[in-house]
Amino acid sequence: QVQLVESGGGLVQPGGSLRLSCAASGRIFSIYTMDWYRQAPGKQRELVAGITSTGSTNYADSVKGRFTISRDNAKKIVYLQMNSLKPEDTAVYYCHERLHDSWGQGTQVTVSS
Repeated sequence: QVQLVESGGGLVQPGGSLRLSCAASGRIFSIYTMDWYRQAPGKQRELVAGITSTGSTNYADSVKGRFTISRDNAKKIVYLQMNSLKPEDTAVYYCHERLHDSWGQGTQVTVSS
């Protein structure tokens, strides 16, 4: 099992930016495919972005061009840089590791004026 701890959430105005971090345990972090999901109130959890061990990325259409996922294998951290935030980006954001299907506890992102 891989333990994941997210941080970086908070309250931001529309058009603002936040960077989420997910710190992972595990000796072989570099081979893990990592994802960011989000869940808004009353909605299903949805995939936001993913990054493979080789650095290939994929994004939900709703965040393309605004969000960037990246990873630092030496620090065992995956990031989600979120720019041009919109109120509809408000959700709890979760880090996910695919091999073991591990989840973090989530971090709240609220976009509001």
